[in-house]
Amino acid sequence: MRQSVAVANAAGLVAGYALDALLGDPRRWHPVAGFGRAAGALERGVYRPDRTAGAVFTAVAVGVPVAVGAAAAVATRHRPVGRAVLTAAATWTVLGGRTLRREARVMGRALRGGDVPAARRRLGHLCGRDPSTLDEAELARATVESVAENTSDAVVAPLLWGAVAGLPGLLGYRAANTLDAMVGHRSPRYARFGTPAARLDDVLNLVPARLTGLLTVALAPAAHGERGRAWRVWRRDRNDHPSPNAGQCEAAMAGALGVRLGGRNVYFGRSEVRPYLGDGPRPEARHLKRAARISAAVGLAALGLAAAYPVTAGRLVGAAARGARRGLTADPRGARAGVRGRNADTSGARPGVGGTKTDTGGARAGMRGTRADTGATRAGARRTGAGR
Repeated sequence: MRQSVAVANAAGLVAGYALDALLGDPRRWHPVAGFGRAAGALERGVYRPDRTAGAVFTAVAVGVPVAVGAAAAVATRHRPVGRAVLTAAATWTVLGGRTLRREARVMGRALRGGDVPAARRRLGHLCGRDPSTLDEAELARATVESVAENTSDAVVAPLLWGAVAGLPGLLGYRAANTLDAMVGHRSPRYARFGTPAARLDDVLNLVPARLTGLLTVALAPAAHGERGRAWRVWRRDRNDHPSPNAGQCEAAMAGALGVRLGGRNVYFGRSEVRPYLGDGPRPEARHLKRAARISAAVGLAALGLAAAYPVTAGRLVGAAARGARRGLTADPRGARAGVRGRNADTSGARPGVGGTKTDTGGARAGMRGTRADTGATRAGARRTGAGR
């Protein structure tokens, strides 16, 4: 049964990825949008400008989807077909690879056609920067950086958490990542309230972001990039970014495309200066299609790893966990038996001690005491064996 559930999880991940690749995000009634509205209502009810209120908000807003996913996993633990269907639906819901690549291509077409105003209007589909003063190069840079980071956030990370934690992992990760987008930025309102959501998102993306960087390096030739240059730039620049995760993806993409990312980012009401990543020229419209191609290749590679995990390493991890639980359950009984054996051993030794004390009555009596002591010791040994 465990094997069939593992296969169902893997099949669900593959089917959900295929649905996202074919259909993209739903135009209406998207579950993630519905979650965002519910989280917004919760925020208005619990908001205070401190981290405690933010922690309560994050715990409830992430805990509820995790609980729903766990309940669904329990309900389908003996129903592999139902598990596969639910996993496919959840995977399709939380992935955003097709939409990400489509937005990159739309931006590329607008910039190649010289329609900067249209590209400025479209940028809001990818990131939260203020596009009003951005020229072609800055619009292209914003797009490449968003594609690089969101390849991890919207594709690799959901697949990995779905592979490792199943339905709770899929829903919980998407909830945490959505909260980070809503409240995890350094605006006056969310500077403290949004910190718990931002930190949780950072932790959940530590491994996926680094895997995304490595896959981008390995698959750079898919967009006519140089694997050696991508590796060199990734190793040198990945930790220069203020985010513990975004720099992993952006540095690898900069090296794969042979461009320079980073610089001054203008948001609505604030600006940030990011360190430069990469050595080449600033991105242009022609780089956006290549970035989308690398993103697609990375997504497919991540899908392969995620689908293989439940039926390979995941089974080994599960078997080890079950063995550890059985060992912990058996230990108390073994400990009690050991104590009984030691008690029996001690009671068997006491007659020998008494016999030795009779030694003061003379040599003959001492010999008899010694023989009595030996017999008592043997009896103690027999009782000790029985104790074991």
